[in-house]
Amino acid sequence: IKKLAALSIIAAVPSLLVSCKDKLIEIALKLTGTNHILGHRLWLKNFPKPTNEIKIPYLIVGGGISGLSAARQFKRKGIEDFLVLELENKLGGNSANGENQYSKFPLAAHYLPLPNVRDKELLNFLEESKIIVDYKDNLPVFDETQLCFDPNERLFIRNSWQTDLIPRYGNSKEADNQMDLFLQKMTEFRENKGKDGKYFFDIPKSFCSSDESLNSLDEITMKEWLLDNNFTAEEILEYVDYCCKDDFGLGIEFVSAWAGIHYFAARKHENNKYDDTVLTWPEGNGRLVKHLKSAVENKVLTNHLVYDIQLNSDGVKVLVFNAKSNESITILAEKVILATPQYITKYLVSERKNTANNFHYAPWFTASITLTDIPDNGSFPLSWDNVIYKANGLGYVYNQHQNIEQIIDKKVITYYYSFSSNDIKKDRKELLKKPIEHWKELVLSDLKIAHPDIDQYISAIEIHRIGHGMISPVPNFLKSKSLEEASKSIGNKIYFAHSDLAGISIFEEAFHQGINVVNKIVDGTTLDS
Repeated sequence: IKKLAALSIIAAVPSLLVSCKDKLIEIALKLTGTNHILGHRLWLKNFPKPTNEIKIPYLIVGGGISGLSAARQFKRKGIEDFLVLELENKLGGNSANGENQYSKFPLAAHYLPLPNVRDKELLNFLEESKIIVDYKDNLPVFDETQLCFDPNERLFIRNSWQTDLIPRYGNSKEADNQMDLFLQKMTEFRENKGKDGKYFFDIPKSFCSSDESLNSLDEITMKEWLLDNNFTAEEILEYVDYCCKDDFGLGIEFVSAWAGIHYFAARKHENNKYDDTVLTWPEGNGRLVKHLKSAVENKVLTNHLVYDIQLNSDGVKVLVFNAKSNESITILAEKVILATPQYITKYLVSERKNTANNFHYAPWFTASITLTDIPDNGSFPLSWDNVIYKANGLGYVYNQHQNIEQIIDKKVITYYYSFSSNDIKKDRKELLKKPIEHWKELVLSDLKIAHPDIDQYISAIEIHRIGHGMISPVPNFLKSKSLEEASKSIGNKIYFAHSDLAGISIFEEAFHQGINVVNKIVDGTTLDS
């Protein structure tokens, strides 16, 4: 998160009066989420017949990061004749954001780690966006106001807040020794290269070594690897489980060891000036969406659902439903880029139905909470990222952390929850079925571990549901034929670009997917250029 689009449809919900001790507290609840109702019409395809026709050389289906990146790459190559279609009412996918009168806030992805110095395409984009302001000794210099301010993270463990998310407070000597050894092993993986001279773990994944000597890591779970290597301390298992849920939605019992190690080893931390910090904004990666959107001005149709794609001798015939006007249109394109996740793609392209069944997506929800204060025991200051040890959720980010104003009327935090289980289909149904009061109580019970009286300070909660939150790299997926087949174009007319085709749902993968697919269409190459 911390990757169709996660934007809002609002269900009006009456305010809920909650009796808290002797004080009557009014909490306004709001439910938002991806437009699953419209998306589910793909199953039935009960749409009106098209009444209008559009002709365009290039059509991009999906306005998430991959689709926006593809649009940007078209413009960089001097191509303006393209159109972007988006199901939701705004762009961004899992990088979209919300806003209330007190602050902007992320709906999902909320930060970008500092890029590896070999990732020239991402560096160029960050420079173009004035996030990188200079270079010194061949290393980027970042705008300090867009780097996470101190203190950046804290962990509530054993009734006290500690700095950093690695559990250290109150550990046994054995647990600390195991943690030190684990971190040393991750450093070794970070530095190791294959026979071809490339890193085993890198970002984007296409930069990784083709050496297959570590492929067996994809055949076991991260938990199996930890136990096989005698990492048995509760603190390590909890920490690595949190990290896996944070990036993949599923924990160590379900994601592959290759994916789990990639989390720790793929980022190289070459720039010693910045001590393991990240880029972040009140709106999270919505800031990056804003920069990418400059490429698609007047070239986007939102609330448009593609429901049928047909190859013909001249190109591709695409049938599209306009949810606002309740009308359908036909778009005739020479080339189509499907920047859609596979659970959507399989309904549009029959050749992808079988491969799509091997893609697993963890459900998520976030809760953006407005409150007058965040009371705690004061053992460590409020930070940007605040995690509660062994809680059900993944903690919360303080959205106004980057705000330099001295007086803030109310605070806004965003709490994260991923459904990590062996039955994510059941979890998804539960997420969409259960009432908002259920999720409110789950959030409050988690937060009360560290903030026992927090409900007395809350004035509003907005819960945002994401049924298919991100691709989850389970064992035997990242090195599978399904992943390879899903990326292949059809007839040199239908192309595919999405972070799930990398098997890892992070901004960088989605960004490069968009660049690579345009390079393939225009230049016949997938090399970033």
